[in-house]
Amino acid sequence: MLIDSHHHLWKYSPEEYTWISADMPILRHDFMAAELQRVASESGIDGFVSVQARQSLEETDWLLGIAQSEPLIRGVVGWVPLASPEITAILDHYANSPVLKGVRHVVQDEPDDRFLLGNDFNQGIALLAERKLVYDILVFARQLPRVIEFVDMHPNQTFVLDHIAKPTIAKKQFDNAWETNLRELAKRENVSCKFSGVVTEVRDPSWDTESLRCYFDVTLEAFSAKRLMFGSDWPVCLLKTDYDAWLRTVREWTSQLSADEQNDFYANNANRIYSL
Repeated sequence: MLIDSHHHLWKYSPEEYTWISADMPILRHDFMAAELQRVASESGIDGFVSVQARQSLEETDWLLGIAQSEPLIRGVVGWVPLASPEITAILDHYANSPVLKGVRHVVQDEPDDRFLLGNDFNQGIALLAERKLVYDILVFARQLPRVIEFVDMHPNQTFVLDHIAKPTIAKKQFDNAWETNLRELAKRENVSCKFSGVVTEVRDPSWDTESLRCYFDVTLEAFSAKRLMFGSDWPVCLLKTDYDAWLRTVREWTSQLSADEQNDFYANNANRIYSL
């Protein structure tokens, strides 16, 4: 079985998806269930976790609606206003959804690096564990020290770090600060990680397996095969690579793992962590 733990869908409009800039023409059109079905057929994907791409309850509802009729979507990581005084009622509204598995906030875009430590936001986070909702952490590597503080405030919450915290990847210089902080974060057993969204963090004009392999090795060693899962970040990954090329690359790196470790990385961890 192969589960892609991180992908996106959208019906494109420049007003709704302002982060898709003019120099990203490959992303400036619709990516819907039909395109997802094609990817699954071509690359042998058995299921997906759909993740929010804009911060609105409207999009969360839209993704849940698609998931109801598309069996490839095993779970949804949506967005809710965690800092809102109405958050309890909002979460109660989604309590009976069988496919809402987690929530996420685009912390990487917050101007205040201490955003994760805000009181209102953390009051919302404190409501997730009892509802068996995962919280996906989307940050840049420079924000990892605050992530560690944040995670330590919620020892009973299940967290998933997206895109290995987006290190700055370049052939001539390894991101040592990222490694130090990632290894420290990985000591927390309630945190798992997606090996996804990595290729778009390459600062060189092109990418190669050699410059990325060391980031995989560090992440695997830090989290182990029990807390690491495959993700594509499709269609955002198309900025640097096609789906099949990314999957082939990761399969090459994981070929040295045992059969059980590969099963964990490619399916079991996502199924367990997100209760798919």
